Amino acid sequence: MGEKIARAAVFAHGQPERIGDAESRVERLAAEAGVQLGTLEDGSPDIVVALGGDGTMLRALRATLGTSTPVFGVNFGRMGFLTSAEGDLLDEALTRVFAGEFRIVGLCTLAASLADGSEAAVNDVVVTSATPGRMVELGWEVGGEELGSQPCDGLICCTPSGSTAYNLSNGGPVMMWGLDAMAITFVAPHSLHARPLVLPRGHDLTVTNRSRAQHVTVLVDGTSVGDLAPGARLTVSLGQQTAGLAVLPEVSFFTRYHAVFP
Repeated sequence: MGEKIARAAVFAHGQPERIGDAESRVERLAAEAGVQLGTLEDGSPDIVVALGGDGTMLRALRATLGTSTPVFGVNFGRMGFLTSAEGDLLDEALTRVFAGEFRIVGLCTLAASLADGSEAAVNDVVVTSATPGRMVELGWEVGGEELGSQPCDGLICCTPSGSTAYNLSNGGPVMMWGLDAMAITFVAPHSLHARPLVLPRGHDLTVTNRSRAQHVTVLVDGTSVGDLAPGARLTVSLGQQTAGLAVLPEVSFFTRYHAVFP
């Protein structure tokens, strides 16, 4: 149990029809609990209530990076792996949260360094062919140690919170929340020996585009942030920032895992 919430912010799905009357219900519950309700732009709230699915959660977690504000998710989406309660339980869940009945899980992030700067990722950094259907050749090294080249469709580098997304669908390892590690998984590798790899902090990944003419696109949490021409490089490391995931006391990585992947 933590302290009673004094100030909260709402972060809602961009399509109001997806969440129905959820925002008005949050406003009512906040008023009943004596909680001042606003937005992230109003200052530093004690907690952010995200109404939506994993996409909404991801945007909310990114928006709070560099702050001490945790994000509590109520699921109105399809999967909701990072959420803590389903939409029909919003009233019960937020009554408990506003009373301070929650715990915070620290989620590590990634730092993707390109020639023109660095980008923070909560879920994953993906390197993929800029032309769909065209294979690329990626050179990779870990901690400065050359590990060869791999013909493939791309590469995924993910955090534990992102390991159940694109990484999982490509046969990558699932990592528990709280691990300070990142996983590397090739997408459709043209090889019998390419296997996913989990790295601890301090072992940075460097990816080089060794394709003869094909460019590759760099995606951070699903958004394109740059392009690697042949010979260009990208470095991915565990970031210094941490995202705060607020969950009900009885909610764990495994309760959400079994709810989403029965």
